[in-house]
Amino acid sequence: MIDLDDTDRALLRDLARDGTLSAGELGRRHGLSQPAAWRRVKRLTDAGVLKGQRVLVDRAALGFGVTVFLGVKLATKGRVSLEDFERAVTAIPEVQVVQHVLGLFDYRLRVVARDISDFERVLRRRIMTLPGVGQVEANVVLSEEPRPGPLG
Repeated sequence: MIDLDDTDRALLRDLARDGTLSAGELGRRHGLSQPAAWRRVKRLTDAGVLKGQRVLVDRAALGFGVTVFLGVKLATKGRVSLEDFERAVTAIPEVQVVQHVLGLFDYRLRVVARDISDFERVLRRRIMTLPGVGQVEANVVLSEEPRPGPLG
């Protein structure tokens, strides 16, 4: 684990909001020279704290207006391996996130669809036909508020 000071945390907060900020801009915001800001970012990257950059895609702007979290309980864990289920579910493009979890369900999936009818099609034709699927519970996302997380 790496020791972080207040400046490191401030840099991480800024980069979490906008990963395209240059070292020069980060330096100006936090009273550092461009090389000093770059060295800090490099140290955070080398330590594995920063793991690349991502682009946020507005799914609604692309016509995907429905997001659903699915809880999936496998019916027969003995006959169907977890790897078979994971391999099959990750091949479905509408499935954005696959989480193997403890609790009532074995998996939690984040699924996007154009509308409820499209979601029903994905559920019936793709998800419910996956190897080993037993019980499924759907939670439709009504609204979502992004949070900055533990860095503030």
